[in-house]
Amino acid sequence: MPDMSRFGRSRLISLFFLALAAAGGGVMGFASIFLYLQPGLPAVDNLRDVRLQTPLRIYSADMQLIGEFGEKRRKPIAFEDTPPLFVQAILAAEDDGFYEHQGVSLKGLVRAAAELARTGSIQSGGSTLTMQVARNFFLSREQRFIRKFNEILLSLQIERELTKDEILELYINKIYLGNRAYGFQAASQVYYGKNIDQLTLAQWAMMAGLPKAPSAYNPIANPSRALQRRNWILRRMLDLGHIDKESYTLAITAPVTAKYHSRNLDISFPYIAEMARKEAVGLFGESAYTDGYRVITTVDARLQAAARDALQKGLLTYDKRHGYRGPEQRLDPAILHDSDKLIDALKSVPVLGEMVPAVVTEVEERSLKVQLDDRRVVTVEWENGLSQIRPYISEDARGPKINAAAEIFAPGDIVRLRHEVVEVETGSEEGYADVGDPFAANVDSIQVEPTTVTTERWILDQVPEAQGALVALNPSDGAIRALMGGFDFRQSHFNRVTQAARQPGSSFKPFIYAAALANGYTAASIINDAPIVFDDANLEDVWRPENDGGTFLGPTRLRKALYLSRNLVSIRLLRALGMRRAMDFVEGFGFDTSKMSRDLSVALGSQALTPLEIATGYAAFANGGFRVEPYLVNQVLDVNGSEVYTALPPTVCNMCPDETEMEPLDLQVIQAESVEVGETEEAMELEALSISPASGAALSLPRAQRIMSPQVAFIMDSILKDVIRKGTGKKALAMGRSDIGGKTGTTNGPRDAWFSGYSQHLAASAWVGFDSNTPIGRNEYGGSAALPIWIDFMSTALEGLEEKNMLQPENIVTVRIDPRTGRRARGGSGIFEIFEADTVPGGSSTRLGGNPDPQPAPADNSRVVNSTNEEALPEELF
Repeated sequence: MPDMSRFGRSRLISLFFLALAAAGGGVMGFASIFLYLQPGLPAVDNLRDVRLQTPLRIYSADMQLIGEFGEKRRKPIAFEDTPPLFVQAILAAEDDGFYEHQGVSLKGLVRAAAELARTGSIQSGGSTLTMQVARNFFLSREQRFIRKFNEILLSLQIERELTKDEILELYINKIYLGNRAYGFQAASQVYYGKNIDQLTLAQWAMMAGLPKAPSAYNPIANPSRALQRRNWILRRMLDLGHIDKESYTLAITAPVTAKYHSRNLDISFPYIAEMARKEAVGLFGESAYTDGYRVITTVDARLQAAARDALQKGLLTYDKRHGYRGPEQRLDPAILHDSDKLIDALKSVPVLGEMVPAVVTEVEERSLKVQLDDRRVVTVEWENGLSQIRPYISEDARGPKINAAAEIFAPGDIVRLRHEVVEVETGSEEGYADVGDPFAANVDSIQVEPTTVTTERWILDQVPEAQGALVALNPSDGAIRALMGGFDFRQSHFNRVTQAARQPGSSFKPFIYAAALANGYTAASIINDAPIVFDDANLEDVWRPENDGGTFLGPTRLRKALYLSRNLVSIRLLRALGMRRAMDFVEGFGFDTSKMSRDLSVALGSQALTPLEIATGYAAFANGGFRVEPYLVNQVLDVNGSEVYTALPPTVCNMCPDETEMEPLDLQVIQAESVEVGETEEAMELEALSISPASGAALSLPRAQRIMSPQVAFIMDSILKDVIRKGTGKKALAMGRSDIGGKTGTTNGPRDAWFSGYSQHLAASAWVGFDSNTPIGRNEYGGSAALPIWIDFMSTALEGLEEKNMLQPENIVTVRIDPRTGRRARGGSGIFEIFEADTVPGGSSTRLGGNPDPQPAPADNSRVVNSTNEEALPEELF
């Protein structure tokens, strides 16, 4: 026995030293691995400054989210803003011992090793939340032992550097959760359309189940497996004491309510968002998509919505004038019996201009039964778009009205419907009492209150083939306030405001007339409106320009020639002015004259220009003669809200000393301590320039370049207002404003229809035409196709804004003239015209263009009007 006892003790000692050696070997092995891997590990300190990949977001000037770009949808949330019960759901699902371990769970690793030994493959990694953070931020997801060792080492470092709450915050914002959503706040928006703090317990548990396998447990793609995972998490929360039995029972009986929510925009303005995206990429490169920049544009959401509505309404109205082209597609009638294929066909057709696609399932004599993509079957009544159908033949011809729906439609046709909700009054204002009613014996009649019933109707419509563009600028600094590059961005991403160079036609004439006024002509100068033939080497053939309608007025004043848009006068004016002199002046409006042909057709707008270029030019007529540069991006903020870009546009400053060259406006020089913003015109301009007069000046802004004298700008303004008062833009009189001016434009064919105009609040240009440059119809003009769009938009844009007319500059006089000759009128006859003082008929000026009468004007027939004289110009002048 003693020998056996000694043998046992010796064996125990041996085993002890063997275990000690094994432990030492393990430690040495681990130490060796650490020494080998540690130099290649990233610094954990980087986690404190980590930039989560956050998408680029585009905002309107009034901070409405209008666009979002980036492969990874992310909305970071602070840990303290995360609902505590949701945190418990995450821990129950992923790591209930998170607050106890030091980054690594030995129990979890042993379990993973056992699974590996039992199955021969890696079933789970035994990862803690800290290990998942290490993997998501620094490592790949490949299942290799070396990566697992790195993960363990990093987790230990992370636990030493960060608090538990900081680690959880990184996890909550970094983890991938399917559908391009990174982080639980973004995923909450994707699956439920709400912030994480607005969800229910059942929804929190559903969200907490996503990290394990975002595709397998996706409640949209795989609702049954997601439901099982959700209920398992709820049971874990109950077992861990995070929720009570009642809450658990209520949550597991809740239905699966997740569905895909697209980008949660406040309002969608895709043309604007795309322009801003391109500019952001130009500023920041590809990091624009991931670094969380917020781009604040100059666009006003209310004005942009008005521009969208006006352009779409105008194109639909134009389209209806030219007939119904028939269904968009004709499906095989056999598909009508396969509901799933039918729905798939409808879902492949995008909604355009609020018009939804539908399939005709039954054609009755005076109605249609149609199915929508939500499987509803609705009826289109005869009076809701069918009774007025006249088939399209060409842009110049339509067929007769149809008498029955079957003349156009058949089952399987895909058509467009517009949904309207209307209120209809029922009942009458007066009813008679029942003679059998004893309470009504002495009553002749009783009043019956009418009732209002809300009903819906579906109206047949079609997507127009014609396209259009509309853009509006702030004349003071060129800020784009609204822009629509086409009928619908989903139909075409081509931005016709910036990319479609088209002939502006007569809407270009004001720039030539302004050049003439700047070179000695007057509004009363006489030019002959008569036939002319050119055999010009620069032209391909003999050119015989004509006026619209083929009529000629003979000798015509410049004012009248412009507001009536007389082509022959414009051509003769340009020829007399000289091409070089005219182009030098026109270049000041921002046009690239090097691309313009050097022939007289320029006077009729034969060169190609974009709507944005034309609108920018008209801004100079609105602001008193200054050139501005259009811009869209006003400010860019980084992910922390710090300003990283601010636009400093050349800005109009009428109060500044008159300079012909653009120079920086040093606001340090402008001191207005005694002036409160809003008290004077000067203070108002300081406010527009973002100057704080009380503090002196803190910025240096470029000032807009003057390209027209105040006098030329004032005279042009009065002529362009005549276009609306009694010229080709008369329809705009319906707006009831005296402070608007503009010009129509129609090109040969006609192929392009324009109206460009302004008030001092906004300058805007509207264009209508076909992308194919085919004719728009022989009875279509700028006044019929483009002007209604401009009116609709500007009526909304100017609503509530006071009329603001241009201040009369010094050195302006009015003189009575004979409207037939442009000469001074004798006695009290004639009409008033305005002139620069040294170009009054009979004055001493002999500059190019001359005047009708070189003799001095009688004192009783002229009077000087300057900026200090409040007397209004005579009505007959306009």
